[in-house]
Amino acid sequence: MTVTPTQIRRVEIVPLDIPLFEPFGISGGAQAAANNVLVTLELADGTRGYGEAAPLPAYNGETQADALATLRAAQPWLAGRAASVENWRAFATEFRTRGGAKCGSAQCAFEMALLDVLTKQRGEPLWKFFGSSTGSGQAAPAQLETDMTVTTGTPAEAADSARAILKRGIRLIKVKVGGKKGPAHDLERVAAIHAVAPDSPLILDGNAGVSRAAASELVRGLKARGIAPALLEQWLAKDDLAGARALGEESGWLVAADESVTSADDARRVVAERAAGAINIKLMKGGVAAALDIVAVAKSAGLKLMIGGNVESILAMTVSACFAAGQGGFKFADLDTPMFLAANPFDGGYALDGGKISVAHIAAGHGVTPKSGTKVSPNG
Repeated sequence: MTVTPTQIRRVEIVPLDIPLFEPFGISGGAQAAANNVLVTLELADGTRGYGEAAPLPAYNGETQADALATLRAAQPWLAGRAASVENWRAFATEFRTRGGAKCGSAQCAFEMALLDVLTKQRGEPLWKFFGSSTGSGQAAPAQLETDMTVTTGTPAEAADSARAILKRGIRLIKVKVGGKKGPAHDLERVAAIHAVAPDSPLILDGNAGVSRAAASELVRGLKARGIAPALLEQWLAKDDLAGARALGEESGWLVAADESVTSADDARRVVAERAAGAINIKLMKGGVAAALDIVAVAKSAGLKLMIGGNVESILAMTVSACFAAGQGGFKFADLDTPMFLAANPFDGGYALDGGKISVAHIAAGHGVTPKSGTKVSPNG
């Protein structure tokens, strides 16, 4: 059998467990560590590409075990296949039909590794690929400004977190709201943050954990205190598109769909129902190809774009930064989770100056490789 340089020689899948400084809490629960998965694809010429699955059970029920099982099931049929930049979408579709549709984070990890190894092999930075492959053709990546998140907790803890965020030089603050303690508790937390950071734009993220009644109460309370958020991100249940539209009308503030949109069809439903003025693109929802399709729908409808993620290392976050910077047109960025991790098993990644993210220095692929001793050694 003839061996070509782009033939997949090896597929390696290993757990990637990274401790957090403290649990990352959202309305659906808290995660004490990033229990992710590292994927390595090695081509016949020795080039290696890396991808990361970051399942978040509190977000959509996916677990590390789900991601591992889905990815390991792909090992037999991937070995020996010839890949190319031109056929990466066909590979993504095949992976999806063979089980990736059941675990979006696994689908994402495979596509990340595939695109990394292929663009690395031809010496192209991933951000440039995301621009040129979809027609934007940017000569330089767009600038991104990330927020940093205040997770669930007490008002005093929220104020302390806001002070720490400002000390980092980060201007935008994202606040997790929703959950069992109710809107009065959330209002006190948001007010405590606003008192500490009155000039910071606030993104209030409910992760689909806020009821209609609680949403109305929180809107009234915020207005009574003179607090006008920059964005209300997925307060209501993911299928409550009518409620999301009503929330935007009642508040007069920009509403973003997150859990409501995991596919282009979902995005079209949001557009048809006028349920949101923005969409949060997360590669972990269904992979890179699905995210590109969602962006196309959002841009054609004139919706604003946000790039976000789960609890991800610098690897996956850098891929998302390359995606948004290459595509352009992203108003909001939520790429902060590497700052919550107590260890970094990788070299490379996006450059961060305060809240400003740059990927312009990346020469090929996504530019992130495992450090020596991280089970998978980086290629040269």
